[in-house]
Amino acid sequence: MVAGMQSPSVSHRLQAVAARALLSLPDSLQRVLAGGRPVERDGYTLDPQVQHMLAMQRRMRRPHFHHLSVERARREMEINTWLLAPLTPALEAVRDEMFPGPAGKIAARIYRPRGLAAPAPATVYFHGGGFVVGGLDSHDPVCRILAHEARCVVIAVDYRLAPEHRFPAAADDALAAFRHVVAEAGALGIDVRRIAVAGDSAGGNLSAVVSLDTRGDTVRPAFQLLIYPAVDLTMSFPSIRSLGEGFFLEQATMEWFMNHYLRGAEDGRDPRASPWFADVSGAPAAAVFTAGFDPLRDEGEAYARKLGAAGVPVAYTCHRGMFHGHISASGGLSNARPALSEMTAALRRALT
Repeated sequence: MVAGMQSPSVSHRLQAVAARALLSLPDSLQRVLAGGRPVERDGYTLDPQVQHMLAMQRRMRRPHFHHLSVERARREMEINTWLLAPLTPALEAVRDEMFPGPAGKIAARIYRPRGLAAPAPATVYFHGGGFVVGGLDSHDPVCRILAHEARCVVIAVDYRLAPEHRFPAAADDALAAFRHVVAEAGALGIDVRRIAVAGDSAGGNLSAVVSLDTRGDTVRPAFQLLIYPAVDLTMSFPSIRSLGEGFFLEQATMEWFMNHYLRGAEDGRDPRASPWFADVSGAPAAAVFTAGFDPLRDEGEAYARKLGAAGVPVAYTCHRGMFHGHISASGGLSNARPALSEMTAALRRALT
């Protein structure tokens, strides 16, 4: 079965056209429309398009997730996906499957690019969304690009969400899905020696957790691609506060996510919830990407340093003018699309 996102409504299409048109204006005019002066924090300067986009969101009074019910927040996540989603390439096949999980079936979506011979490299992808929102559809464009540009099969995992399923449900599903892909590598046409994990935000967290949980397995991830990962759920790093208001991902929203995901404060220090508190020795090689105006910036950078200090090969990149979630807006932000391609290139190199 060919799978993918449902078609957006006419209203959503019009919003997307308007947003892309406004964001295509010259940088100098973008600054004027956004308030006239560059925004600087912690030695970083906000990209003019991002500054304008954030100003448009404020004018439109788009609600933050923490002001919404869980159900409404999930709908908003799907709407946000369409507004500035990148154009996607044609693939050989996209299909939905069900994997066995610790508490029932786990939905997954498998993307295979054109002209890829079996056994092929693969990446198990975990979506972002604070463990509360997001799913296969919200990250469908990113997964299509990842498969096409990194030249690998991508398996996106629809792990259980909170608050219906609190920690460690997401981590348990992520681990089960990775192990299932390993066990069924032959049937999936995958080279078991070249299976990576990847994810953004909460998905970066799960990628790091799977990378650590499988250290005793016969087959473990060959590589981990961590895209602005949330690795400290105690929210203790300085950028949580210095960037916690006005840059899309709000500190209050993160607290809302954690209140839904964690069973109690003590879970925040559990290494399966917060890889920052884990012994990371023996973890697979990694590429860690952060954004200069992301509240998760400091913990992502610190985690990359921790991996390196433990002898793990790691490459760290900060996209200085970007914000949390920029890869999903790379259809409208000219500097976000090359940033996404940097990530896919890192993955392709690691799996070649």
